[in-house]
Amino acid sequence: MTSRTDHDLAPGLVDQVASLASGATSSVAATEATLSRIEATQPHLNAFKIVRREKALEEAAESDRRLALGERLPLLGVPIAVKDDVDITGEPTAFGCPGDFPAKTEDSEMVRRLRDAGAVIVGKTNSPELGQWPLTSGSAFGYTRNPWSRHHTPGGSSGGTAAAVAAGLVSAGIGSDGAGSIRIPAAWTNLVGIKPQRGRISTWPDAEAFYGLTVNGPLARTVADAALLLDVAAGNHDGDLHKPTPVTVSDAVGRDPGKLKIALSLRNPFTATPVKLDPEVRLAVHSIADTLRELGHHVVVDDPAYGLIFGLNFLPRSLVGVHDWLGRVPDPTLVDARTRGNAQNGKLLRGAPLRAARAAEPRMRKRIGAIFDTYDVVLAPTTATPPIMATAIDGIGGWDTDKVMTGACPYAWPWNVLGWPSVNVPAGFSKAGLPIGAQLMGNENTEPLLVSLASQLESVLRWDQVRPEPWW
Repeated sequence: MTSRTDHDLAPGLVDQVASLASGATSSVAATEATLSRIEATQPHLNAFKIVRREKALEEAAESDRRLALGERLPLLGVPIAVKDDVDITGEPTAFGCPGDFPAKTEDSEMVRRLRDAGAVIVGKTNSPELGQWPLTSGSAFGYTRNPWSRHHTPGGSSGGTAAAVAAGLVSAGIGSDGAGSIRIPAAWTNLVGIKPQRGRISTWPDAEAFYGLTVNGPLARTVADAALLLDVAAGNHDGDLHKPTPVTVSDAVGRDPGKLKIALSLRNPFTATPVKLDPEVRLAVHSIADTLRELGHHVVVDDPAYGLIFGLNFLPRSLVGVHDWLGRVPDPTLVDARTRGNAQNGKLLRGAPLRAARAAEPRMRKRIGAIFDTYDVVLAPTTATPPIMATAIDGIGGWDTDKVMTGACPYAWPWNVLGWPSVNVPAGFSKAGLPIGAQLMGNENTEPLLVSLASQLESVLRWDQVRPEPWW
């Protein structure tokens, strides 16, 4: 690898918007630099499934023409990455699966909104098959590596986007979160990751994704960058099933959240396998709690009443969703045997189990949401361990894979069942130098509050100033 300075990395999203608007840089220059970083790191980091070099440079040249005419849009000319589970006209959507997928003829609603804001989509990032695992690897593309350690995973399923942002290839990117798939890779790569309220960002052409579990959201190095990308991407298509009350979050950055009551929850939500919280993660989350106390918040150890949420609600929605998505794969025989097994289980859970799972959600919201009668926010670990090895689930069966997953990542999925927002904030590093995260969890439509609180933490902890060693 050659040496570089921080000037060789993508600037922050907010800063890049300002540089383009002022003429300090051009979109073609910014896009060319982004593409060069991607190509230099792709053999080792492997963050991208598709790189749109020619099309992205054409879009950048058009952005420069519009900028020269005085046009201003929130992301005009900014290179952005999206995950390979959203549609881009002219590109396939493989969602981590092998096979010859057809090119899409229309942008997804979220991509359309990014384009309307002026973004240049430089490529689609890697995901494990159908977003099932908290690691990013698969037969279709190999391993995506963690910028902090090439032996470890960046997490999943939005690991490609997290790796690209953390390594400084792009200023920010979009992932999706069906059981922690934004927050987990954000925690394991020292990023801010926002899982927004269900429906905040459209999932169209799907009216909902994985029966309401999965949402789209941003990953970035700073709260301000993540908030800007969330505001730009937010909005609905007429066909969306979930259309929450609109909010803006960028104006919450730097705003005093007031003196909050915060529940520090270390309890594992119900899982079918044993889970132990790593002592280093426990210490890191307690450190975040101590910082919140120093900022004037009242932090008390307390837990939501999770109950049997996992078996009764999560699995039918998740596995039926896998079964549905496998029907889009041109040759299902090419996918991992564990994917086929999950899809078969999903076929069995369709019907009464799925209907019961959806019907139970309001009761679960009421029971778990009772904690917000006392507290404003819940603070919890994002994962139970620091990043795991990139090869951790290689060559093992479905049950052993489930044990690895739940052992490392038991904390994030309840908020997908509930549909409420949660924000991962960096919480420091293990003794081995691996990132750790904590999540701030709210109830319905509380993204502005969570962003305000995360911004306050960032102003003290300045996690954005710590970056991994270069990959080129």
